[in-house]
Amino acid sequence: MRPLSITDTRSVLSLQQEIQRSEESRYDHRLHGVLLVAQGMTCPEVAHLLGDAPRSVEYWVHRYQSQGLAGLTEGERPGRPRRLNEEQIKAIHGVLRNRPSDAGMRVNLWDGKTLSAWIEKTYGIQLRVRQCQRLFRQLEFRLRKPRPVLAKADLGRQKKHKKNFEN
Repeated sequence: MRPLSITDTRSVLSLQQEIQRSEESRYDHRLHGVLLVAQGMTCPEVAHLLGDAPRSVEYWVHRYQSQGLAGLTEGERPGRPRRLNEEQIKAIHGVLRNRPSDAGMRVNLWDGKTLSAWIEKTYGIQLRVRQCQRLFRQLEFRLRKPRPVLAKADLGRQKKHKKNFEN
């Protein structure tokens, strides 16, 4: 009987992404790595087999030896501290519910550039346009773009060009 194999690299990548998807699956992945080392495989062999770096497997083994199973659980991941605190984000949420002109801006609609300028003016904190766009999504706002209106447009000709025009 011929051994089974998966040669499609997209399948391998999707399996690796599934392992990284949740804390439980990452824990299980580390647990399997430590188990293989406990059964006599070397860290580089386990790393090659699991698709990880040998140093990662060494870290798992050291953490298991010093902390037990708790050493294999997902820890806090340090990151850059937020520039805006919760109170400021709540205030921004309230400001976005109104027009920019109510907040002292000279535009009609909120966008990333306008929000960035308002945050810098109000709090003295510089956020780039892309960060402000992420903030819109985080606060569950949509960016709306106004449709241009031509001053001398012929309404009859516009209706003829629409998809749902009926004769």
